[in-house]
Amino acid sequence: MLGARTAAMAANRYLDREIDARNPRTANRALAAGRLNPAIMLWACGAGLALLAISAWQLNPLCVKLLPVAALGAVFYPLCKRYTWLTHFVLGAVDACAPLGAFIAIRGGIDLSAVLLFLAVTVWVAGFDVIYALMDFGVDRAQTLSSLPARFGERPARSLAIGLHALMIVFLTAAGLAGYAGKLYVLGILAAGVLLLAEIRAIEREPDIFTLNDLVFKANMAFSVVFLATTAAAFSLG
Repeated sequence: MLGARTAAMAANRYLDREIDARNPRTANRALAAGRLNPAIMLWACGAGLALLAISAWQLNPLCVKLLPVAALGAVFYPLCKRYTWLTHFVLGAVDACAPLGAFIAIRGGIDLSAVLLFLAVTVWVAGFDVIYALMDFGVDRAQTLSSLPARFGERPARSLAIGLHALMIVFLTAAGLAGYAGKLYVLGILAAGVLLLAEIRAIEREPDIFTLNDLVFKANMAFSVVFLATTAAAFSLG
């Protein structure tokens, strides 16, 4: 996780440095503002990939075989915004490689519950990334960058974010059933429902997009901790 995230964030900053420099929200980032040598990000990306490769090698053969997929996804996903409004789903899938990779590391294979969890995380991340992209709505259109808000407008993007998180609940429920999770797993699903209701309230009532992002981010952080706790309890206590 440390290696992949380091490589991904460094690649993101390096590949987007000129785009970030033209965006008032990101123009003060060290690389975009010229306070940091771009070569440092390349070294950080290389170090992250090396750590990812060493980690995979210590796990099992399937992790090593899938290493190129994980590495390419982590490094090149920032380029997607230049070509397709599906970029949110690409980011979601890259992030979803974390739980899927953990499953493969432990089990040495993939089953239906792992695939369903992968899909749940994909739409979960895509959902709040759509809200995040609203902050750059005007800038993305001005720079002809692709995002769901830039392509379809602010109101449809807000509605789609809610729909994606509703779909997340479906996938999480199916993953629990496929993985024979204990009864306490239901508490995590209920927490997801509370998250969705909170997001609906925030999205419908909060006009300021920066405040909305802060509310959505904090709500999702809290949900992730609660879901981890309830899932761990479901499998350890039944």
